[in-house]
Amino acid sequence: MSQSPSSRRLVVKDLYKTFTTSNGVLPVIDNISFEVSPGEVVTIVGASGSGKTTLLRMIAGLETPDRGSLTLNGHAIIEPGPERAMIFQHFGLMPWLSVLQNVVFGLKTLSISPAEKLERAHEAIGRVGLKGFEDFHPKHLSGGMQQRVGIARALAVRPSVLLCDEPFAAVDAMTRLLMQTDLLGIVTEQHATALLVTHDIEEALYLGDRVLVFSSRPARLIEEIPVRIPKPRKPEIRTSSEFQALRAKVWRLLQEHTK
Repeated sequence: MSQSPSSRRLVVKDLYKTFTTSNGVLPVIDNISFEVSPGEVVTIVGASGSGKTTLLRMIAGLETPDRGSLTLNGHAIIEPGPERAMIFQHFGLMPWLSVLQNVVFGLKTLSISPAEKLERAHEAIGRVGLKGFEDFHPKHLSGGMQQRVGIARALAVRPSVLLCDEPFAAVDAMTRLLMQTDLLGIVTEQHATALLVTHDIEEALYLGDRVLVFSSRPARLIEEIPVRIPKPRKPEIRTSSEFQALRAKVWRLLQEHTK
């Protein structure tokens, strides 16, 4: 029996999270609820320290909420799992391993044969444009190429949901623009579901089907803004009046709700 569309969604419901510090209890997430449909790209913007990364870590199963629930495919998220893969701001590559070995390492928890792991790794490396660099080590790669390895490592797992935490913050502006377009193409081609945290309003609007605007800490969901610009998108769309109007709206909301 096939699952209903609602059962295949990522559902975040009434989520609260605090941290205990030497100065007392620090509220981080305050009653956040939203859903992400299969194949949808949802981006999150908010002030620095507003709890965006903590939210991703809870969805990844790396943190536990104080209250509320997280479900994917109708099942509660209580620990990490291969159906969710995270792309980090800092590349997180093991410098002593080659590109191929780094990608294969990301598959170590999957119950598949070594031959299939190699096949998946080679496919993912080719998908991010690094065919021919399989034997290179991270120190011989540019920052953009290292981040492509991180993306390949996540794609090789073939997750239901990609969780992206400022994935392009550590690369230069030109590389960032190219990688945004590449990621958008990959996600669209694979009909993947993605949740991406960013400080960059233009990046959020360019990549997202919806933008979730968070307040400063403790994070509350201020507004969900649909981005009805057709895909595939080209970088030139950023100069359109529709794009600029959305950018102004997000900026205004952030100004109003940032302490």
